[in-house]
Amino acid sequence: MLQFKGEMKLGQDPQTCWTKLTDLQFFRQCISNIESASQPGPDQVQFKLRPGVSFVRGTLEVTVKVERTEIGKSARYIINSRSIGISSDAEAILSVEPGPGGTHLQWTVVIKTLGGLLKAVPQGLIKASAQKVITDILSAVEQNLSGFGEAPHQG
Repeated sequence: MLQFKGEMKLGQDPQTCWTKLTDLQFFRQCISNIESASQPGPDQVQFKLRPGVSFVRGTLEVTVKVERTEIGKSARYIINSRSIGISSDAEAILSVEPGPGGTHLQWTVVIKTLGGLLKAVPQGLIKASAQKVITDILSAVEQNLSGFGEAPHQG
């Protein structure tokens, strides 16, 4: 089991951040290399993507389910990934609270299982790749939130 933790400041208020972070349409926009996507339910999204890691070839089928653990404060995501000969299961927990100038976001991601050929990949490579994916998604979240809810500028 691999675990990653971090925190960041977001410029919007906690309610806005929580609402967007639990909106799977918004979440999907923060993930690169998606080839196709569907939303079988309001709290679940499925997509196929081409991962940007050397040890996974072809496309990866990913299912993300969001559980609103405490409305306006925290959310839990269950993430299942599958491809030919590989699988992984992860969980992400995000919590938001008021902070100076906006929102303080704390996050934890736990990779619970690695299956198939992923078991043979060195842990260091898995960690580095997972950290890059997490960083890329959080950077996209920050960027996508930065323009959300701002008042139009008067010119």
